Amino acid sequence: MRLCFLSLVVFILFSCESKNEKQPPNIIIIYADDLGYGDVSAYGLGQLKTPNIDRLAKGGTRFTRGYSSSATCSPSRYALLTGIYPWRNKRAKILTGANLIINTTEMTLPKMLKEKGYHTGIVGKWHLGLGDSEIDYNKELRPGPNEVGFDYSFIMPDTQDRVPTVYIKNGSIVNYDPADPIEVSFEKNFEGQPTGKDNPELLSMKWHHGHNGSIVNGVSRIGYMKGGESAKWSDIDMADTFLNQAQNYIDQNQSGPFFLMYTLQQPHVPRIPHPRFKGTSGMGPRGDVILEADWCIGQLYAYLEAKNLLTNTIIILSSDNGPVLNDGYYDDAVEKLGTHTPWGNLRGGKYSLFEAGTRIPFITYWKGKIQPQISDQLVSQIDLFNSISKLVGSKQRSRDGEDLAEVFFQNKGMGRKELVIEATTRTALKSENWVLIPPYKGPKVGPNVNIELGNESDYQLYNLEKDPSQQNNLAQQEPQKLAELIARFKFIRGLN
Repeated sequence: MRLCFLSLVVFILFSCESKNEKQPPNIIIIYADDLGYGDVSAYGLGQLKTPNIDRLAKGGTRFTRGYSSSATCSPSRYALLTGIYPWRNKRAKILTGANLIINTTEMTLPKMLKEKGYHTGIVGKWHLGLGDSEIDYNKELRPGPNEVGFDYSFIMPDTQDRVPTVYIKNGSIVNYDPADPIEVSFEKNFEGQPTGKDNPELLSMKWHHGHNGSIVNGVSRIGYMKGGESAKWSDIDMADTFLNQAQNYIDQNQSGPFFLMYTLQQPHVPRIPHPRFKGTSGMGPRGDVILEADWCIGQLYAYLEAKNLLTNTIIILSSDNGPVLNDGYYDDAVEKLGTHTPWGNLRGGKYSLFEAGTRIPFITYWKGKIQPQISDQLVSQIDLFNSISKLVGSKQRSRDGEDLAEVFFQNKGMGRKELVIEATTRTALKSENWVLIPPYKGPKVGPNVNIELGNESDYQLYNLEKDPSQQNNLAQQEPQKLAELIARFKFIRGLN
């Protein structure tokens, strides 16, 4: 009898192991918001300590030349989900109360994975638009994430500095009360509603520029909102809310395979950490919310470990664009920065064509499959569509992405040769170790944000291998290389 029992146990264990080996890997993309190249301590360039992100970096592949498509949020999210350059879509700009910018007929990363048997979910920031006409927040908000491939969605519609300050679950506002309808405007205020501009005495965080609309939780936002009191989120609980939703999604879909986009709100403004993290960085709210985000990532990792899912789960961590300090509020991000360098050794930041606008933390982790490695291969979030498609055996391919599955997941292969990046509709070309920035009109330094934007009256040419901080413009010294890259840039952009 004992021998039969032992045989049964061995058979069950062998069957489970065989099933897990054959099952495609779960895929989680952790997508931070405005996290800089120097904000992750594994890169060795700043002063913040991010031990949980570092664990992924030290246990997987840490890319030193990993790029978002854009130096702002909505375009980067569009490119990641579609594998298409955002400058091909005129609507792929920073959105405020806009309609969905992904056509529901387009192939997307979650759609492709659904074809291969994955359950797909997104938790966190969305910022890709909702609906296809005038948005009525008192009705189902469709089309949205669920119409472009996500089986489950728990999102904020845009960003935490914009109204409406509500969560949306599968197209419906969470805790919506029909007796208290929601009205939203980005043009004029509703009568009797306090604003940051008119009622500064009600603010717990003062606005610096642009964020002087409706006040929610003592913080004034972009735009105006009336009603929806029971549906309004709690800023200090937002990180916990999204983490709990991510963990619940994993719990409900642990039999797999599943795909989860876990899109963090940190360190985007307004930076309002939970009291557990307030003051922990010594750098003000910006530093505190980065430590909060790192903790969330550690909690998610521990949850996967407790569920015995780590060995069959790929974790990809990155950011939608580079860092910004003052992005609309007085929150001591500048005053308490100290010697920390969110941009690392790079020039520029969010909104910029210089390196720090789009070169961001980029890590792939797969316990026992990806060996620890630092890679200097040129990779982009645009490539995730084609690379994941190849990994799961799909024949779907996007227009602009490359198949870098070996580079991302197998510690081998070569990255892409060139990449066009975008910053507020302006574009530039990266070709191997060279960067070409065409001439653009406009301010050299962004108003209010104090970030070099990359605007000059003539072409700029930099050799990143010798000059990663882009201090030496070689346009005059390298006329042949300049002409070569101008021609290539115009060809890709269709400007010939």
